[in-house]
Amino acid sequence: MKHHDKKRKLGRVRRQRSALLRSLARSLIQHGKIETTEAKAKELRPFIERLITKSRVDSVASRRLIVERLGNDRKTVDKLFKQVSSRYKDRTGGYTRIIKTGRRADDAAKLARIDLV
Repeated sequence: MKHHDKKRKLGRVRRQRSALLRSLARSLIQHGKIETTEAKAKELRPFIERLITKSRVDSVASRRLIVERLGNDRKTVDKLFKQVSSRYKDRTGGYTRIIKTGRRADDAAKLARIDLV
């Protein structure tokens, strides 16, 4: 049976997978949009949406949780709290958009662009 098998493994062990999501989330916060594979974008969406929801309340506890999830990158955390979360104060969810952009030339991987709405 396939219990507890909902997450995509992305061909990586757990620590590599969490480092990849952390890196993708940092890039998305810094640049506003990134292009990656469709599977990575779909896996990144719930990760980043939880962070944005948590950052809407600027408290010490939420800052510590986000620093833990994003790594000790103060510049990105400050941008998340000051610029990104202020855009979504009145929005209840759905902060990201995934747009499929075709296939990569060399290995035909499905590509997608994920951006902040």
